[in-house]
Amino acid sequence: MPKSVNKVILVGNVGKDPEVKYAPSGAALAKFSLATNERFKDKSGEWQDRTEWHNILAWERLAEIIGEHVHKGSKLYVEGRLQTSSWEDRQTGEKKYRTEIVARDLVLLGDGNGRGSDHAAQPRERAGASEHTHDEAYAQSQITDEDIPF
Repeated sequence: MPKSVNKVILVGNVGKDPEVKYAPSGAALAKFSLATNERFKDKSGEWQDRTEWHNILAWERLAEIIGEHVHKGSKLYVEGRLQTSSWEDRQTGEKKYRTEIVARDLVLLGDGNGRGSDHAAQPRERAGASEHTHDEAYAQSQITDEDIPF
């Protein structure tokens, strides 16, 4: 079967403080919403703004970093993949769907007030590196508008 790609890149603002929970296994799970904005001219030539809301999930160390550093209004660069889950509504029996982005990488671009941040968070730890060393290495990298490939 040919290789396929499931990759999402978003740059937006966090809608509310992330919710971090822990599974019985001890794995951390962070959930939050991210708003992206689009500005366009309608048929009458008037400027319109449209906001799209995205549900983001993050696991393990990335979830913990999000819980510590991400807040309502934070500007983020998020890379991940789409994941759709389904269930039956208990009251109506109707099948429901939810599509979320499972984050793999995240960069804090600012705090929502125009102040930038140099902190990047990635879930992959380097073998033998302490958490402190890992966070310092990624804190030195910063994404700018020129780094975004569109």
